[in-house]
Amino acid sequence: MTYAITQTCCADATCVAVCPVNCIHPAPDEPEFGTTDMLYIDPRSCIDCGACADACPVDAVFPVDGLPEPQQEFAGINAAYFRDADDQPRTADDGPNFHAWGEPRFERGLPADFAPIRVAVVGTGPAGMYAAEDLLLHTNAEVTLIDRLPVAGGLVRYGVAPDHPGTKRIGDTFARFHSHPRVRMGLGLEVGRDITAEELAAHHHAVVYAVGASADRRLGIPGEDLPGSVPATTFVSWYNAHPDVPADAVEPSGERVVVVGNGNVALDIARILVSDADALAGTDIADHALAALRAAQVREVVLLGRRGPGDAAYTRSELRALRHLDGVELVVDDHDPRVGEAVDAAGPTDKAALLRGLTRTPVDWSCPPAPGRRIVFRFHSAPVEVLGEGAVRAVRVTERSEERSIPAGMVLRAVGHRGVPLAGLPFDEATGTVPHEAGRVADRPGTYVVGWIKRGPSGGIGTNRTCAAETVGTLLADAVAGVLPEPAHPAKAFQRLLRRRGGGAVDARGLAAIDRAELARGRRDGRPRVKLATVEELRATARRARWGLLP
Repeated sequence: MTYAITQTCCADATCVAVCPVNCIHPAPDEPEFGTTDMLYIDPRSCIDCGACADACPVDAVFPVDGLPEPQQEFAGINAAYFRDADDQPRTADDGPNFHAWGEPRFERGLPADFAPIRVAVVGTGPAGMYAAEDLLLHTNAEVTLIDRLPVAGGLVRYGVAPDHPGTKRIGDTFARFHSHPRVRMGLGLEVGRDITAEELAAHHHAVVYAVGASADRRLGIPGEDLPGSVPATTFVSWYNAHPDVPADAVEPSGERVVVVGNGNVALDIARILVSDADALAGTDIADHALAALRAAQVREVVLLGRRGPGDAAYTRSELRALRHLDGVELVVDDHDPRVGEAVDAAGPTDKAALLRGLTRTPVDWSCPPAPGRRIVFRFHSAPVEVLGEGAVRAVRVTERSEERSIPAGMVLRAVGHRGVPLAGLPFDEATGTVPHEAGRVADRPGTYVVGWIKRGPSGGIGTNRTCAAETVGTLLADAVAGVLPEPAHPAKAFQRLLRRRGGGAVDARGLAAIDRAELARGRRDGRPRVKLATVEELRATARRARWGLLP
């Protein structure tokens, strides 16, 4: 029996580090790492030890003979990667476990290399937590975790779709560092509002900004701001109970919804809109979103792609998962001959090949949606205007120099994210990032960036691990060289500063109380978790823990 990696792979390569026979690829030191949709296990050299399954933070690894029915195809997908990439199997006899011995390399600073340092990490999503993990596991640094929300998690909590519980489990890996003895927390503290970048720097040797890319890219077309035209980040935050998005911010309307974009976020949105509400009731979806989706009449979601099926931005694994969505038909709108030609000519590893076997037909948009629930892929179709008076009623698109209107009660814009300027830091308007060199912010000693604000909105959860490794490596090189600025205040002064600012910051004890309260609400309703959906609820729960009113 061998193991296989499946759809929820986060590609952070934790499994690679524990494999005793080097059978998981591409590994971080290989050219293809970071360019594939996922990692793969070579069935010819897997020895069935199960170490990868135990180490996987998102429950993506299963024995082949125990794969759930919707994921059984991943046994062949794992094997095909090695058949296509390398005719020579890698086996345990090819060399020693892990990597060959050579001259020792110290890629992380050791405690003896520099005096203890204090590092603030701003942002508790994957990028920030990978950086904190690296610092805590490889140095004696003290880490202060800062987040503008009164709860930790970032995009793991508020960006992963509720019907992807395996992916959300990486949050458990990060959560073990929340109570680390060298960690202090200041949640609900926004840099630029509650504290300045200069004050943060004055209390730490280094500050790492992991604030992501919180703004949506715009379409730049007329009607984009009509009621019912909603950014993807708003919709995703709405169904994930993000405190910034009130319960009434989204109201799914009409039988047809148009989603502009065909990346993984667009697929998430389409899937949530047409999923059976009873199935979603077993997830941690926001209560208000579940109620609204139950009442909604959406039966069809149209995914608009400007280019062809070979250029779609979604990953193969997410499209494969969509094909197993119970009771939902997938349709390719065959309005343009280039679409069918691309699908028919696609090689076995091309994205377009995954559309074979789906219904292909020109869709008559003058008619209401067909009976049942379906998702329509419409390629070579660019939106030029959102139509309506006081609310969305249609989207006008161009196709082969012609224009037509697609009636819709709602438009969701999923065309990417963009970073926003940070008070006190340089900003590149063209890229939406902070200028840096290997994570070090130019002309700001002791200031670093990681994640999307560093490299732009690209890559999944696991990409942040290698990104954080580079930034932390730069930071530690500066520490060893003795060029980090010395804090102007002693270690305990920062906590006193927070108390003077009103004492509203949530610490590790308050965060633990929030977690217990949400899990208890979930047990009451037969769900994994029911999130507290407002800043007031989160802060009140944390305060009761501080006052000793919670267990």
